[in-house]
Amino acid sequence: MSIIVIEFVTLDGIVSDPDGSAGTPTGGWAFRHGPEAVAGDKFNLGSVLDDGVMVLGRSTWQLFSRLWPGRDDPFSARMNAVPKRVASRTLTDTSAWANSEVIDGDLRDAVKAERRDVVVAGSLSVVHALMAEDLVDEYRLLTFPTVLGTGDRLFPEGGAPIHLECLEAQQAGPAILARYGRAA
Repeated sequence: MSIIVIEFVTLDGIVSDPDGSAGTPTGGWAFRHGPEAVAGDKFNLGSVLDDGVMVLGRSTWQLFSRLWPGRDDPFSARMNAVPKRVASRTLTDTSAWANSEVIDGDLRDAVKAERRDVVVAGSLSVVHALMAEDLVDEYRLLTFPTVLGTGDRLFPEGGAPIHLECLEAQQAGPAILARYGRAA
């Protein structure tokens, strides 16, 4: 079982509001490169979605639950079929997106109990909680040629050092998809 974090990120490490849905002044930066820059399985998840589970924070789940259920392309079918666990203290109704349920209890315990690969998409508070417990095995980052200078960072200032190794890097339209795993 691996915990895989997937994120859209700027060159300066900002992950907040890539689609502009949060209404921040710098939001929408990933989508400025066109819809093909973010469409489909850009993170090369493939069978991980068929056999794994997604863990999402409430805000990301609510955004995704408005976007994915109405789509029917092959990648969307995988996104809609994958079991989804939502880390939330306030969300109670997950009927808007099939195969979703709220995590009962502690996030760390729920993730550690999984026997399948876990994919965390967006969901910065979830990512930071898992990072704090040193549970993230792999980061798949789609880095866009944008510098914002302000916003929420994937790796926050003052955080513990994390030593990674590059597993793969490839151009994906205007962005670069890089996979980083724990350093040996």
